[in-house]
Amino acid sequence: MQTTQTSVDPFAVLLDYEQRSLAHEPGRPEQVDAAGHWRGVGFRLGQRRLVVGFDEVVEIIPLPPATPVPGAAPWMLGVANVRGTLLPIVDLKQFMEGERTALHESTRVLVVRQAGGNVAVLIDEMYGQRTFNDDDAIASDDVEASRFEGFIKQSYCVNELVWGVFDMALLTRTPEFRQAAA
Repeated sequence: MQTTQTSVDPFAVLLDYEQRSLAHEPGRPEQVDAAGHWRGVGFRLGQRRLVVGFDEVVEIIPLPPATPVPGAAPWMLGVANVRGTLLPIVDLKQFMEGERTALHESTRVLVVRQAGGNVAVLIDEMYGQRTFNDDDAIASDDVEASRFEGFIKQSYCVNELVWGVFDMALLTRTPEFRQAAA
């Protein structure tokens, strides 16, 4: 009794995988979400719970070692080499509230987009993805006259916790933020 083996061309299998993969068009996350929902990245800055849109955050990383920049504002922690790219690192709490961020294991850095390159923003604590419903939206009148006033245009209240939607794009366009010289 003689058995014949069929030979499979590995290249043909890989080509088939590629063609099927390219033909498949899953919905993007913003298309999959139900209407009336908004998702973002939640974090804590001081006593405030804030959230920024996914489109504003490039990545979330632990605080990398930074090299101080002489003559920079106190909230400008320095520059760091992140996978071959130099990123300015800003202590957001110190910029917004004048108080230095206490470093601990839950401290993170949000790498955000800005004109001319990304910037790393130090935050107190990362909460991760948060989803809000339009029914949870509240007026942002509770943002007292403070440095946060222009940066929070929308808020959500979920389980008696208020989350302010922080406009990171507006922050990065602010002249004081862009000019970090002391």
